[in-house]
Amino acid sequence: MASPISKYRVSFGHIEVGAEARRYLEGALARNWVSEGPNVKQFEADFARKFGYRHAIAVSSGTDAGMVAMTALLDRGAERGDEVITPALAFVATANCILAAGLIPQFVDVELETLNMDPSKIETAITSRTRAIQVVHTMGKPCKMGPILEIARRHKLRVIEDACEAHGATLDGKFVGSFGDMGIFSFYAAHMICSGEGGMIVTNNPELEALCRSIRSHGRRGGDMYFSFERVGFNSKMNDMEAAIGLEGLGMFDHTFHVRRKFLARLHHLLSPLSDWLILYPDVDGEVVCPHAYPMVLRDELGNITNLYAFLEKSGVQCKTLFGSLPTQHRAFRFLNIPEGSFPVAERIGRTGLHFGVHQYLKDEDIQFVADMIHSYFNA
Repeated sequence: MASPISKYRVSFGHIEVGAEARRYLEGALARNWVSEGPNVKQFEADFARKFGYRHAIAVSSGTDAGMVAMTALLDRGAERGDEVITPALAFVATANCILAAGLIPQFVDVELETLNMDPSKIETAITSRTRAIQVVHTMGKPCKMGPILEIARRHKLRVIEDACEAHGATLDGKFVGSFGDMGIFSFYAAHMICSGEGGMIVTNNPELEALCRSIRSHGRRGGDMYFSFERVGFNSKMNDMEAAIGLEGLGMFDHTFHVRRKFLARLHHLLSPLSDWLILYPDVDGEVVCPHAYPMVLRDELGNITNLYAFLEKSGVQCKTLFGSLPTQHRAFRFLNIPEGSFPVAERIGRTGLHFGVHQYLKDEDIQFVADMIHSYFNA
């Protein structure tokens, strides 16, 4: 059967398992045990060392990383029904993990020029039940952490960084994921480091590390192999087969980052003449954007991305929308009874934005092809 991505010249990404990953896979198979083991422990240690985090806790997906991190708030003063501030524009897992922990997402709008949470909207969303702020470094672009951290300090709130799309992104020379109390990452196929599925929680707090390790293993007492459960938890452990692929990806990180950054810069250069039609998202002073994908938004706020989306798909370029406003543009969250128009920027991006892959398996001519297709659509 043909691969579902085979119809695309430019896909979001895929897995290529090399000799290093196969060596780790064979080691797991030889041990006759593929649940959490030596590969996972090495992946955690190597990930933490690579990016300068004190602790890294491997889990089964980026969504599980968020669920575990949010559930950890319940051991740190939060109660079920308390609130977590989160951006209206984001991948659905950001809100789902809050709900899965028994907490309530309190949405705020985003900035058109960054796609990220608007710090000026945060304080009006804080209530007596707010316990944390979840920032999302959307499309690998770092959030404005300075004002967000100041708000959190003033209101005594935890900060969780969703860096699932932002491996290796930096703000003022510091890796994202290290500004808040915890950071979370995803290793899905289109991401900078891939393990098939899989995720990681990072923290510099040893108490939060121990808590997350307990929650990801059904709430067991730390290090206890027997049925002694101290808190609600999940089966969120990564297995050694996923870690085998992740270890190879981590070892190739610098090369992957360089190639994707080259493609990102090339697209910025080729598409910059279309600035009357498109809003693009290059680096600004003090930041290095992770080349997760290539986002763009129509300059016309009354426009609709559907025609460009269909044109690129027909041309062989796999596209996705830019998420949209979770509480007002997705049926899943209608139960929150938030009226349309509550998040005008997120809703506008939902109508007028899309993104496509810039992964390391593409070629220079593929990048030129995408740019040519976009130019031809606008007849520019």
